[in-house]
Amino acid sequence: MRFTETELAGAYIVDLERFEDERGFFARTFCADEFTAHGLKPVVAQTNLSFTKKAGTLRGMHFQYPPAGETKLVRCLRGAVLDVIVDLRPESPTFLKHTAVELNEDTLRAIYVPERFAHGHQSLTNGTLLSYHMGAVYDPASEGGLRYDDAALGISWPRPATEVSRKDSSFAPYVSIEEALRTRMAVTPGSGSAASRAP
Repeated sequence: MRFTETELAGAYIVDLERFEDERGFFARTFCADEFTAHGLKPVVAQTNLSFTKKAGTLRGMHFQYPPAGETKLVRCLRGAVLDVIVDLRPESPTFLKHTAVELNEDTLRAIYVPERFAHGHQSLTNGTLLSYHMGAVYDPASEGGLRYDDAALGISWPRPATEVSRKDSSFAPYVSIEEALRTRMAVTPGSGSAASRAP
């Protein structure tokens, strides 16, 4: 695998190294040793699939508060999406900044999302299928979210959002939860992991 760190410290694009022949190809999609060597958490506590019927559908922006913070390794198995992550680490120099990457079935590229990041994506084709490797089990009591079109995030989506869930549309604006979010996302000395902290 090839790991490329994004402008958000600790968040990586992970590309496959394919071994190809006349039959097709073989590639590793996960290796605990390689993830550890890059300072990333190799824990997989839960795996999920996300299928979206229509292009333009938007999901996000989702996160979990500590101590239930979760890492994610997200890969598109069918179709294509624009995947967006937002740094919600109050101590980070890139706090509230985001990065976007296209994930699609041709490259099978993945993005590693550290703890204390928001995550969302927009389907660019009909019938998209995403795979998630989660570093923590989903905890409804620790769930949080920000609206995909929140002005504080400044995300430019490639298409109008044709479908958004009622839940995702009901997230409070960042300005109304800023203080609480900063407090709950703060890492106290001795807590959190090196992979989830900004340098």
